[in-house]
Amino acid sequence: KKIFAISVVAALAVASCKKHENTVSELRNYSTPTIILQDGQYYSMPVGGILPAIKATAYDSFYHEDATVVFDQSKLDVTVPGIYSVYATAKNKYGMGNTDTLFVAVTDITNVDISGRYVQVATSDTMTLTRLANGFYHTSDAVGVGLSDTANVLPAMFVQTSPTSLVMPTQYSKKFGSFSATNGVVNLSSTDTTYSYNLQNASFPATTRTFRRLN
Repeated sequence: KKIFAISVVAALAVASCKKHENTVSELRNYSTPTIILQDGQYYSMPVGGILPAIKATAYDSFYHEDATVVFDQSKLDVTVPGIYSVYATAKNKYGMGNTDTLFVAVTDITNVDISGRYVQVATSDTMTLTRLANGFYHTSDAVGVGLSDTANVLPAMFVQTSPTSLVMPTQYSKKFGSFSATNGVVNLSSTDTTYSYNLQNASFPATTRTFRRLN
């Protein structure tokens, strides 16, 4: 009886492992709407103010239908100067969604544009500062090593929060990880515009970096 029982169990085990050749595998793709931010993804607003109207549309080219864009402003704090993320999401009729990110600078700075080509004073290496919106900037290299040093270039965003200060909040680099800056200072002059900060990142020395505008 024991031998019979073992034989039955073995037979069941073989049957359960047998390949079902009539079973068909099927790979399915799904579609999501494409979000179009008509005025780009960078915005600026005053402290305590109202976020400017965001113009965005979404369309699912597979199902040939428009989708409604919904904005999540839960991370936006209009009372504190800085850079914040706003998420735009759109879903098709089957609930398949897509998300894009907008960046909002909260600042009371007005009528100031410090964009241009800069040189880091300590190294004489150059970088480009691009104005994204009012008081909102993108630097091609926050480290100041020069664009030719591709291994150590670190693009970053910061917001000028007053005529004499800037804030570079925590950001993420795939190469260097999280980074930010402290002690951000702006010096506006008709002949000599500079900005400086202490970069906070384990890959680079925590020294003050000062940048002087060339044009």
